[in-house]
Amino acid sequence: MKKINTIRRVILAVVWVSMGVLLVQCQGGKERSSQTKKEQVTDQTRKVYPVKVMEVASQMVSKGIDYAANLSSWEEVFLAPAQPGRIEKIYVEVGDEVAVGAKIADMDPTQLLTAKMQLADAQVNMERLDTLVRAGGISQQQYDQVKMQYDMARTNVQFLERNTWLTAPISGVVTGKYYENQELFSGAPNTPSGKAAIVTLQQIDPVRAFVNVSENYFPIIREGMTAMVSCDIYPGHEVKGVVSRIHPVINAMTRTFMVEVRVPNGEKTLRSGMSARVRFELGKEETMVLPSVAILQQEGTNERYVFVNRNQTARRVSVTLGRRFDDQIEVYSDELRAGDQLVVAGQRNLLDGYRLKVVAQ
Repeated sequence: MKKINTIRRVILAVVWVSMGVLLVQCQGGKERSSQTKKEQVTDQTRKVYPVKVMEVASQMVSKGIDYAANLSSWEEVFLAPAQPGRIEKIYVEVGDEVAVGAKIADMDPTQLLTAKMQLADAQVNMERLDTLVRAGGISQQQYDQVKMQYDMARTNVQFLERNTWLTAPISGVVTGKYYENQELFSGAPNTPSGKAAIVTLQQIDPVRAFVNVSENYFPIIREGMTAMVSCDIYPGHEVKGVVSRIHPVINAMTRTFMVEVRVPNGEKTLRSGMSARVRFELGKEETMVLPSVAILQQEGTNERYVFVNRNQTARRVSVTLGRRFDDQIEVYSDELRAGDQLVVAGQRNLLDGYRLKVVAQ
């Protein structure tokens, strides 16, 4: 029995010693791992990172406000006779360009021919009575009645001529054709706008941009002010327009007012219905503009930042983006100052506090 107890005590002692050795080894491993990490961080901090820098400077740039806009033709005409009738011939197709006075369509001339005959009769009567009134054969009142009939007949012929031989009242392009030859024009609404027409004409040089502008700028926007107009479908292309009209009422729901901009369209690349961006130039202001390649984005967020070289040490500076000018971007920051050395190459390898070596400036 004593021998058995002795063996048990020996076994327990061996187990406790083994556990102590394991604990010491684990603790030592943790300390060595922690020491290794510290050494790695120290190595990274001590490592010198080559970078290219440029000096930050303020620039004078155009000050303005941007708004979305819709383009519309300068003028639109729904061409139709004043009364129903048969269409003899239509001379244009959709897409045709026409000049003022160009033939568009001919209506049935029956009424016009009848009116011309009546005018001829009225003219004969008036000329005959003109001789009589001069000789005192009739009263002035009788002559005036005949002359009035002649004037009415002449006015009717002029009216029917305008509504029989339809011509273009504006220069532009045919944007809609709703009848064919020999069809009967009924006068009923038949266009997308709810008006009656045989064809629709639009003047597209210039075009008009309609812009809803914040009420804050109502005292600032003026007729004749420059406005730069661009469309996403023509990247990099801007057209210089002019404010042509300012609507006098503020929309109580949107707190905006309507501004119309006259936009030259000599190349006829702009079309009614296009979306556009309109920038109103409000003078110049001093601001900070940086190369877009220097600006980094925090992964998973919208935070933007740059690195600057201060005493050969990388310092991370948060920035807020403004307008884009080709490959440069306007930025706002309380930490960035004119004269700072902005890192423009090598910045993607940096963290705040890394040591730097400027290899190009």
